[in-house]
Amino acid sequence: MPQFHFPKQTNFYKGKVRDVYTIGEDTLIMVASNRISAFDVILPKPIPYKGQVLNQVAAHMLKATEDICPNWLTANPAPNVSMGRKCIPFKIEMVVRGNLTGHAWRTYASGKRVLCGVHLPEGMKENDFFPTPIITPSTKADEGHDEDISKEEIIAKNLATMEDWNILEKYALALFARGKEMAAARGLILVDTKYEFGRIGDKIILMDEIHTPDSSRYFYLDGFEGRQLSGERQKQLSKEFVREWLIENNFMGKEGQVVPEMSGEWIDTISKRYIELYEAVTGEKFVPEDWADEQTFEAIVKLL
Repeated sequence: MPQFHFPKQTNFYKGKVRDVYTIGEDTLIMVASNRISAFDVILPKPIPYKGQVLNQVAAHMLKATEDICPNWLTANPAPNVSMGRKCIPFKIEMVVRGNLTGHAWRTYASGKRVLCGVHLPEGMKENDFFPTPIITPSTKADEGHDEDISKEEIIAKNLATMEDWNILEKYALALFARGKEMAAARGLILVDTKYEFGRIGDKIILMDEIHTPDSSRYFYLDGFEGRQLSGERQKQLSKEFVREWLIENNFMGKEGQVVPEMSGEWIDTISKRYIELYEAVTGEKFVPEDWADEQTFEAIVKLL
């Protein structure tokens, strides 16, 4: 994906999977690329239509939750592009977990019973529901790995005030509840997800993407209980299958480890899984759109 140069552009930031342009003082343009990352490492090959899937799922979910809290999005000028209001970001991610899965399970299986200051119940199995959803925040690293952090550490390090935290917590849990409700209507379980927030003036704003396969994990509801009882692996729609493949091939982003070779067949499988999630979550047929770079540029410029 080329780097664009827009009228009145004041900044450019290349993230793990998004290119972010600042226009003037108060507008952001996010271009969702087909890059894919895992363990905070960008994998060497792009995934067809991944950017479009992420962008359109995020737009769908932001619209469906705008009654809960204000969000940054104002327009989607191209299939893989979002435009919105620039916020001053909180340097934390609000990770909400409904089930003992992924990083939480790996922590639990190692014998630890406290994650980000949250005490985890004894006697749980992988993928079991928590009694109520929990929030396990992480730092938002500009480079390198995000790190677990507790509510107390966030306030002590002045990453948010107690008043801010109370609002962030309320918004995150309400968004997660709405996400679970929407997922259940589609035969899915929203297992865990992350939210990012910022501030415009004295107002806290929901930023970035929500409830996408990059930021969230979904299980299929049908057969969930049976699989839990029998000890089978849950059928899921998320990026976790990419992480699992990397772990199986001895890669977790640690120093000295090498990203395994990604075959054309494996890349096609990942792309199909992303499209499957789009259709499962939104209930809409995915329509691939191959826009030329010039077409995307012109569509954005029209809104500036």
